[in-house]
Amino acid sequence: MRRTALLLVMLLLVLAGCTSTPDAPETPDGRPSGGHWRPEPGLAWQWQLSGRLDPAVDVPVYDIDGFDHPASAVADLHRRGRKVICYLSTGAWEDFRPDAGRFPKTVLGRGNGWEGERWLDIRRTGVLGPLMAERMDMCRKKGFDAVEPDNMDAYANATGFPLTAADQLRYNRLIARLAHDRGLAVGLKNDLDQIPELVGDFDFAVNEQCAEHDECDLLTPFVRAGKAVFHVEYELPTRDFCPDARRLRLSSMLKKYELGVWRRAC
Repeated sequence: MRRTALLLVMLLLVLAGCTSTPDAPETPDGRPSGGHWRPEPGLAWQWQLSGRLDPAVDVPVYDIDGFDHPASAVADLHRRGRKVICYLSTGAWEDFRPDAGRFPKTVLGRGNGWEGERWLDIRRTGVLGPLMAERMDMCRKKGFDAVEPDNMDAYANATGFPLTAADQLRYNRLIARLAHDRGLAVGLKNDLDQIPELVGDFDFAVNEQCAEHDECDLLTPFVRAGKAVFHVEYELPTRDFCPDARRLRLSSMLKKYELGVWRRAC
């Protein structure tokens, strides 16, 4: 009897192991319920960080400033069928943001080339982590689908701090976790040299001027992983970069530096 009972238990375990777990149900927009958005290569987009928001550009993805726009603007874009990305600066301090006074002076480095902005000491995750978490909370509460964290390559710049590639990887992964913990997709902004290490942590990439610097091939790990690359050029005419952008399946367009409404897509 004992042997018969043992054989029965083993048979049940084998059958249980052979039973596959069903995939998570999907929402109408194709993402797993309870998960976050996963943009695929080739999606057209609009990137507007200045001027009065024009919600009427006929593209499926908008990238707008997280602080400057209320939840109602995000909801309006959703009603128009858009996914909406929340632009944040996570690697540099900006003196014009409402939470600027909460950053200790000890984490502020040299200017990053933009007026009112200074690099952050990304090694100080105990200080910066909670501040960035609150910014991500803001994006989530406003209804954004994703985050574009800017200035994610401090280690490759003259910041005033002895930052290393390892420091950058650690910080960028922290930013990705903060977004994912809140159900938000997250993009890797520039930081081309670390794409091989970070492509698994991020859901898409955002790039400026890879064609001008002959670097667009470095973004192919995202495309091969089925992840969108949202790309802009500022100086080149579309005829000089669109053929390669289409070949590489990048979501490319020409923009002006102020990132207003104007765009010329490939």
